Amino acid sequence: MPVRLRAPITAVCVAALGALLGALLPATAAHAAGRSVQGGRLDWGIKSSFQSYVTGPIAKGSYSLTGGAATVGSSQFRFHSATGTYDSATGAFSSSFSGGVHFVGHQEDDGTYQLDLTISRPTVRISGGSGTLYVDITSKAKGTGTVTTSSQVPFASLSLGGIDMKGGGDSVQLNSLPATLTSQGAKSFAGYYTAGTALDPVSLSADVRAAATPKASSTPTPTPTKSSAKKETSGAIANGAVDWGVRRTFREYVTGDIAQGKWTLSSGAQDGGALFRFAGGEGTYEKDDSSLEAEFEGAVRFTGEQGLDLKLSGVQVTVEDTKGTLYADVTSEDFTGKKVALVTFTAKNLTPKDDLVELTEAPTKLTAKGAKAFGGMYRAGTEMDPLSLAVALTDDAALPALPDLGSSATASATPSAPETAAEAKTDTTEAAANTSDGAPVLPIGLVAGALLMAGAAYAIAVRRHRARQAPAAPDEG
Repeated sequence: MPVRLRAPITAVCVAALGALLGALLPATAAHAAGRSVQGGRLDWGIKSSFQSYVTGPIAKGSYSLTGGAATVGSSQFRFHSATGTYDSATGAFSSSFSGGVHFVGHQEDDGTYQLDLTISRPTVRISGGSGTLYVDITSKAKGTGTVTTSSQVPFASLSLGGIDMKGGGDSVQLNSLPATLTSQGAKSFAGYYTAGTALDPVSLSADVRAAATPKASSTPTPTPTKSSAKKETSGAIANGAVDWGVRRTFREYVTGDIAQGKWTLSSGAQDGGALFRFAGGEGTYEKDDSSLEAEFEGAVRFTGEQGLDLKLSGVQVTVEDTKGTLYADVTSEDFTGKKVALVTFTAKNLTPKDDLVELTEAPTKLTAKGAKAFGGMYRAGTEMDPLSLAVALTDDAALPALPDLGSSATASATPSAPETAAEAKTDTTEAAANTSDGAPVLPIGLVAGALLMAGAAYAIAVRRHRARQAPAAPDEG
């Protein structure tokens, strides 16, 4: 468990502790340096006023998520699967995150967009007390329409405010770091903002692992003969999982100002950031006609104000004649039913490859019964989140991995409401106009490790608070 920064320690105590550890545990400090970062998330809204501009009445656009990115909190995007390095001796930190956001707006008569911008793969690098946020970016210049793609542009300067990155422990957490657009970032941002513009603050949480200790060499052991994989019997599947996020704007409504709620996973369901995974698939798959019947483990329960209490469990998927249906047992205040057909999807070319049958991000539509299950919040035919399906036909076929969000959760207080209050009634639009410029109230600091000595734990702490500046809308030209 990481140790959170709580209170400053006097210089005398720090010096005494350092001297004591240096004398008694020299190998420990040396071992702590140069450790790997594996797993975690970065939360960043890029610029909330830009989101409002894109989805507002002028640009009349939208944004979509790519590479497993999700939305969280107040107008923030969540990027996942942190990888990199952390040197606890010097405080140097470098970590990249997966996922991206694609913005479009100002649609032309031919269907193209004047505004077309994709920001992905954010990377945070910290060294010598300063930090920089890098991104991959593809943008269409205002006026000329020239499209430029750049990799790892130094997009924003990050203010650490005196945070001491040195230490140890099993995670690094940096919350609400002020971000300022660089000159290179302004150029790659298609000219919508000038250098020095305040962007949304950046928060991240990354797991830190000890460097692997080399093992002494030994006489090589002959590789054992691989046992036969589980054979298909009467079309029985060996394993399976279905990934579905229900609906992005519904999740935002649940955690927003109206419902002020949350979701809880149970019975083996997993959180994949932008989706929920229901695993442990059992059932049958027939190669002749690519038909499938499978049921999965796990449950998700949404609770909050305004009478919100909806539980989905007993997830099942059927595919016949390329038409797929996702069912679930539904429990709510106004509706209860077993094996309720929630959404339908198209499942073409559902053929195995290397004993794995996959369907990736198939668009889904709400059924009439599904509309009743959601209490009339959405009409039948409303587009819900895409669905991904993986079925292993043998024990050797591995299911695709979920996005790695790390081992600790990042709290999100005061999240924003969905596009309008109509999200709680009959909202059928996918783009949410995030007009609130408020940010979640998050603790600020670096999670440093605990130094254990003679049964006493010491933690070096740094905390600070910064107020966010009100954003300015981009130029309308």
